[in-house]
Amino acid sequence: MMLHIPQVLSRGALAEARALLREAAWVDGGVSAGSQATQAKRNEQLPLDSPALARIQALVLEAVERHPLLFSAALPKRIFPPMVNRYSGALNAYGDHVDAAIRHLRDSQGQAQRLRTDLSATLFLAEPDEYEGGELVIDTRLGEQRVKLAAGDLVLYPGNTVHRVEPVTHGARLAAFLWIESMVREDAQRDLLFDLDMNLMALRERHGDSPETVRLAGVYHNLLRLWADT
Repeated sequence: MMLHIPQVLSRGALAEARALLREAAWVDGGVSAGSQATQAKRNEQLPLDSPALARIQALVLEAVERHPLLFSAALPKRIFPPMVNRYSGALNAYGDHVDAAIRHLRDSQGQAQRLRTDLSATLFLAEPDEYEGGELVIDTRLGEQRVKLAAGDLVLYPGNTVHRVEPVTHGARLAAFLWIESMVREDAQRDLLFDLDMNLMALRERHGDSPETVRLAGVYHNLLRLWADT
């Protein structure tokens, strides 16, 4: 499932992030790419020790973790700290690639951890009219989907998909990107739970609580109990 989630980042948080990026220093984006992706990646990103990155990570994580639609779709178990990249000038594209299945990170105590990248997400930080090109192209079962969203919007998609960023021919494309390990590993199971959750909420809004909606909620939670790994 590919899902567009509008206005994940508030106007205030977006303005703060964009202000930080105006003064930020950048490094070659290849430092976060796997061996296959390195061959296709031509962009820049904020270095890991950047104060701007630390603040933007906090803003994005706070927004992502509190967003109910994103939680319902992703059922996050762990979230890889967001990175921030820029496409412009000669470093302006990212060819076809699949994200690495496992990412390495450290917990709050400094212990090494591994995170499975069930889902990928891109949160746009530049407005579409601020740059030309730069579409995120995701290969789905329905064909290629081209994504270029408003600043503050996020697209969520399976981590196992082939995708690319088209060349930016004018301006600068700025975005945060992150990976999510879901409590429910299988895409099909997550999709069923999301569909059930969305329709259950719609029924409650239309008819209120009833014996039927209570039982449907029980079905949702029993399926989650069956499939989730916490």
